[in-house]
Amino acid sequence: MKKVELLSPAGTLEKLKIALDFGADAVYGGVSHFSLRIRSGKEFTFEDFEAGIKYAHERGKKVYATINGFPFNSQLNLLKKHIIKMAELKPDAFIVATPGVLKLCHDLAPDMPLHLSTQANVMNVLDAQIYADMGATRIITAREISLRDLKEIKKELPELELEVFVHGSMCFAYSGRCLISTLQSGRVPNRGSCANDCRFPYEMYAANPETGTLFKLEEEEGVGTYIMNSKDLNLASHIKEILDSGAVDSVKIEGRTKTAYYAATTAKAYRMAIDDYYADKVDSERYQYELQSLQNRGYTDAYLISRPFEKHDTQSLDFTMQLGTHQVSGVVNAAGTHFLCKYKTLPNDEMEVVFPLGSEVAIVDNEIGSTYERDGKFFVKLKQLKAENGKIWDEVHSGNVNPIELPTKFPSYTFFRIPAHPDMNTAPKK
Repeated sequence: MKKVELLSPAGTLEKLKIALDFGADAVYGGVSHFSLRIRSGKEFTFEDFEAGIKYAHERGKKVYATINGFPFNSQLNLLKKHIIKMAELKPDAFIVATPGVLKLCHDLAPDMPLHLSTQANVMNVLDAQIYADMGATRIITAREISLRDLKEIKKELPELELEVFVHGSMCFAYSGRCLISTLQSGRVPNRGSCANDCRFPYEMYAANPETGTLFKLEEEEGVGTYIMNSKDLNLASHIKEILDSGAVDSVKIEGRTKTAYYAATTAKAYRMAIDDYYADKVDSERYQYELQSLQNRGYTDAYLISRPFEKHDTQSLDFTMQLGTHQVSGVVNAAGTHFLCKYKTLPNDEMEVVFPLGSEVAIVDNEIGSTYERDGKFFVKLKQLKAENGKIWDEVHSGNVNPIELPTKFPSYTFFRIPAHPDMNTAPKK
């Protein structure tokens, strides 16, 4: 039986490795401004991206290269060179957004599988058929599509792969068709530089152009003025419905510019949900425990399961971002022997351990610290904060770059976390 693919974001080489280690079957990312996340694209050099592809292929996993920007005429020669150079790195597919770039990739890299970006807004069989005829082997459907429409596309085009978003930021507009950022800051969403202006609070005014009168509209207590701020997508509790449809080949997590902890936690949570599905069991509380630990704008199951007109809870009107249930306090180095502090840490602080599924860490109690399990979770306490250079610290903070010794070896890029306290949450509220 062919199992659904779990596809995670890879904003840097480190995040690529983390996502794969924590359970992703494939990752997506890109190099340069032709990738639809300029900030993320700058994090990758061609050498790093090639190293990431090698890392994935050595583990039997895949990398999809994003070339999903909207080029100007003046950039077409540069785009052609970029396509040829990316093809030489041998990723497993290109992700493209426009018919012209789709054809160009097909001409310049005829053996490369082509995935059509969600930016193309495919919602129906007719559009899916057109792009399939043009050479697309997979359609990344619009976030606004319903599961019912996905099933119709798969019924008519059974050989065409379908990919859907299941987690991450939602766009205020119709899958990126927004000009607010362009108008206010000159940063164009469909060219990868959206300033996320929809996340800001706004003051509302009523104007009478005949008299020049301007009235400020007063905010109703408890409502807030983040009037365009969409909640984040979270479909971990709906994996059974999605996979039962038989229409979905890949489930995708948004977030190339988000943290390494986000890459790890989302990959782990959805890996659990998918594995549980094939084991004929569901434990939504387990998946949501992980996902609620992340910073978020409030969660919604959006439109895949329910139609847009049936949903009235997809906006966060009174805040732009809230801290999750946990704060990351440290991350283990690649060797697994030391950790770097990401939040204030004192001797004997209890830190929950987040490592890839199937990992094994020894239960120890020595002069450095101890590891133990409780209620199905794994914890570590450090009796002393001993740096790699031998210095003993009374406490360490996120600005301290000294690797701190661990009582036993951990998997690379394991995370330590502690429960978040209200005073940690600096998200602006109304």
